Amino acid sequence: MRLKGILLFCVCVYIALEACSQGNFSTSTYPFPIPVEAPPTVTMQKLAEEQIDSLKRMKMDPFHGGKKLVVDLSEISDSAWCYPLSGAKVISPYGGRGRRGHSGVDIKTKANDKIYAVFDGLVTMSQPFAGYGNCIVLRHANGMETLYSHNSKNLVRVGELVKAGQVIALTGRTGRATTEHLHFELRVGGKHYNPQLIFDHQTKQLKRHVITFTKGGGAKVE
Repeated sequence: MRLKGILLFCVCVYIALEACSQGNFSTSTYPFPIPVEAPPTVTMQKLAEEQIDSLKRMKMDPFHGGKKLVVDLSEISDSAWCYPLSGAKVISPYGGRGRRGHSGVDIKTKANDKIYAVFDGLVTMSQPFAGYGNCIVLRHANGMETLYSHNSKNLVRVGELVKAGQVIALTGRTGRATTEHLHFELRVGGKHYNPQLIFDHQTKQLKRHVITFTKGGGAKVE
């Protein structure tokens, strides 16, 4: 047994010397493990910084120097969107509401219910704001912005990146509100649009069509 051990050791040494003489240091032929340096990787922090920088630049011009912004909702995967308030019913639609009009849609479930981010995005506002009460604004990579207000509590801060489906606030009646609910808005380039362009409030599903937003405030569905 001792002689066999010596012979095995000699064979290993011989193979190692042969590999060295041929300049072959791959782990498949060399009998001892060789540490391999891992290739450089982009850190999550670096990726987050790049995303934030990109979303901040979008604030300047979501139309990228043109007159139109085209958003294809059919390209958004099921895991990349979320209805803002599960099980909610519409209590006040977008549009007509006397002289003031209504810049969003009011949807309701119960007090302190969870409010979700509809898409991945950057938090650009999270604070009390006039009649909106506790208000959150998210900027999304597709060029749209969404607003969530009257919250009893905001759970995210300005500058934070959030994921679709992440809980960002709780329903409340802060600001000018008579009952606990979520006031939800869709905006592009500072102008508000009917949230029904992106969501079917009956089925709570994302609509699968193409929307062309214009700088003048128009929106065409195809």
